[in-house]
Amino acid sequence: MTSIDLNADLGEGFGRWRLTDDERLLSVVTSANVACGFHAGDAATMRRVCELAAERGVRIGAQVSYRDLAGFGRRAMDVPPAELAAEVAYQIGALEVFARAAGAGVAYVKPHGALYNRVVHDEEQAAAVVDGVLLADTTLPVLGLPGSRLLELAAKAGLPVVTEAFADRAYTDAGTLVPRAQEGAVVTDPEAVVERSLGLARTGEVVSRSGTRIEVRARSLCLHGDTPGAVELARRVRERLEASGVRVEAFS
Repeated sequence: MTSIDLNADLGEGFGRWRLTDDERLLSVVTSANVACGFHAGDAATMRRVCELAAERGVRIGAQVSYRDLAGFGRRAMDVPPAELAAEVAYQIGALEVFARAAGAGVAYVKPHGALYNRVVHDEEQAAAVVDGVLLADTTLPVLGLPGSRLLELAAKAGLPVVTEAFADRAYTDAGTLVPRAQEGAVVTDPEAVVERSLGLARTGEVVSRSGTRIEVRARSLCLHGDTPGAVELARRVRERLEASGVRVEAFS
């Protein structure tokens, strides 16, 4: 039976402000990418999400980012490699404290936003992220885009790698994500997102923005938690996957 992991970005609030419906999304997804304080999240939020995830058996992942709270981690930044490696390790370590206190642990690492897109092609920044992961834990899986420099370097360093796809993001013909600044970068039609999810899970293919069918082999499917109606959409995706014979389970 085909299986797929469902992950979502959670804990993306700060203080009294909350962006994602963490509790309800944790009843649907199998892996939680928890913001570690650099693009969103704070100590209390990280602790709360880890406790909720552990209660539900959802895997806890460290979503590491450039230090950019004001820009939600989506602004391009040039961070020296040694500094970036230290900051990646710092974020993983901070989340590990709360994950361990909740009776679990950090199960994987995923970059966020501008850092995620940068390490698809930028070898220096990708190597810095890998160095940061190795500083924190030499066994942690790295979640990222198929064919990215990040996953290539992580595999060379001996880290487990997990490929990821996005049902609600438009793809270029090269298999990369269309930048958010461009029109049509986000797929907003719920039925289209559901159908793309089924295609990615069952055939490993998706239609690019130009209309070309491209291969995107992924073990995990990301459902963004900050989109309108995110919880209901995530539930529809999971129900349709399971109804079509796809087993939904964590990769780690």
